[in-house]
Amino acid sequence: MQAQRTAAALAIALAAPAALAATWSDTFIGYRYGTGFREPNNVNDVEKHVLQFTHASGYSIGQNFVNLDILQSDDKDPSSGNAIGGGNGATEFYLTYRHQIHLGKAFDKNLAFGPVKEVALTAGFELNTKNTAFAPRKRLIVAGPTLKFDVPGFLDVSLLAGKEWNHCGLNPGTPGGLDPCPKSDVSFEPQWIISVSWGIPFQAGPVPLKFQGFLNHLSEKGKDYAGVKTEAEILMRTSLMVDVGQMVSGRKNTFLMGVGYELWRNKFGNHAFASGREKPGIDTDTPTFQMEWHF
Repeated sequence: MQAQRTAAALAIALAAPAALAATWSDTFIGYRYGTGFREPNNVNDVEKHVLQFTHASGYSIGQNFVNLDILQSDDKDPSSGNAIGGGNGATEFYLTYRHQIHLGKAFDKNLAFGPVKEVALTAGFELNTKNTAFAPRKRLIVAGPTLKFDVPGFLDVSLLAGKEWNHCGLNPGTPGGLDPCPKSDVSFEPQWIISVSWGIPFQAGPVPLKFQGFLNHLSEKGKDYAGVKTEAEILMRTSLMVDVGQMVSGRKNTFLMGVGYELWRNKFGNHAFASGREKPGIDTDTPTFQMEWHF
């Protein structure tokens, strides 16, 4: 009996790497640039250069996605210790990770219906840090179901439950609670997130194109650091990319270049001060220039 258990355990151990071995992968370094970014409580448009590292891969019953954005602002979004319009701009690191289990594959069932080809369970997290006086340290965990649609490329629609923790470095603990952030650390209330992501390749005459992006609608998440109720937040980043590598060398999905757009409403759930006056800098509308090198 012990020998059978040992053999079974060994079989499972040997099968696990095969089950998790990547069946496909896509890794790229990206760059995007825009001049109309906004930051809460800042009246200025901000110029940003964004370096992006992205990896996506699939295995027998699921897939992984990880993205790191390194965002460098100009001096209109100053780093800690620098005044607006002088010194260095802030640097932000934003990490996103998502993992999907494809339930139809996991349970060997056909879960397709209508235009949906698969049902998945998605879970992941987001982390950020930025060297401003505010000094945010976002920690967000998410989980929920995803519908995967039968389209060229991919189209995923997820309903996620989220929980966020964050930090504010603006003079916490001032007597009387008169400072911008009476609480330096906040555990926000749970929220719902509707997340749509897509990457649709298509052809326009001789030009190979790709329409890609994501749209997130995040519900309110309770009160912020100053005790002000947050509001629902919308973030969309989308782009239309030309597959330059395919046009020049015949190699698909190697070098892409195009234009994009970022729309952000009530950034981070912000909308007003405690007095009721609307905060500046909570809405972004900016075109972007983008490049991707896949390898």
